[in-house]
Amino acid sequence: MRILRKYTNRRLYDTSRSCYVTLEDVKQLVLSGEPFQVQDSKTGNDLTRNILLQIIAEQEAEGHGTLLTNQVLQQLIRFYGDSMQGMMSQYIEQSVGAFLEHQERIREQMQNVIGATNPLTMMNRLADQNMAMWNMFNPAGRKEQDEPKPEPEEEASGSGAGNKDKKKG
Repeated sequence: MRILRKYTNRRLYDTSRSCYVTLEDVKQLVLSGEPFQVQDSKTGNDLTRNILLQIIAEQEAEGHGTLLTNQVLQQLIRFYGDSMQGMMSQYIEQSVGAFLEHQERIREQMQNVIGATNPLTMMNRLADQNMAMWNMFNPAGRKEQDEPKPEPEEEASGSGAGNKDKKKG
């Protein structure tokens, strides 16, 4: 586990690489899945959550899309001190974990939803349905689908039926 120390000048020092790092570097650690901990240089207190919250705040401020809307943040604040706080924490953690585990399937489902609302896709489906209805009500289309072709029947019936017609004529 990488240890980052936060100094009073607000700088972060990576003890494994012996250099100062930025919040962007810490973000890259998160994205790469590398375990790390941020410690206060004087007290040794764990400051990891504070740094992660700071990264989230910066991401939200930079216009990268909002994950935590004002409404969600207000609802989360209401859970603090509530008897359900512990359950809510576990619920959020498990929900995000499940979302990440099934991320590819969720992406496919979203593509299907987006594809279903695509006007061209909808027009193609409508055209297919219209053709099916047309063939159902079109006598020529119904004949072709419902009535068997004569050649296969003659071959299937054998020489008996064909020979009787020839002898009568």
